[in-house]
Amino acid sequence: MSRGAHERERVREREQGGVSVVALGVLVLALALTMGAARLGSALVGRARAESAADAAALAAADALALGQGSGAAAAAAGVVATRNDARLVSCECTGDAAQVVVEVDVPGLSLVAGPARARARAEVSRECAVLRCGPGD
Repeated sequence: MSRGAHERERVREREQGGVSVVALGVLVLALALTMGAARLGSALVGRARAESAADAAALAAADALALGQGSGAAAAAAGVVATRNDARLVSCECTGDAAQVVVEVDVPGLSLVAGPARARARAEVSRECAVLRCGPGD
């Protein structure tokens, strides 16, 4: 065997594990990207759930205001609807013809790191659309 061939053989033996290290690095990178995408997906789903719960709670509060039940009943209605949507009512400002609510939804796997998903919604009652409440004899 010539000296050059012998030298190439030794270099090849030293570099044999190099491909395994690169393949392992690519695998770790792919795993990290997949986990990041899964967390991003969870965050987006949590935000959508919070927005839906906030919309429903605001509409429930506005409905109570339209029926003339007062701000206390409107806040209670918003709380019930938020709970039914697996959310917590953080605040409810029900004054006049408008209800503005803030809700939070826990996001599995992210609540410890980023906190719950939070959403705000507002619903207004148009007086032309309000239901008239008539008692007996009216």
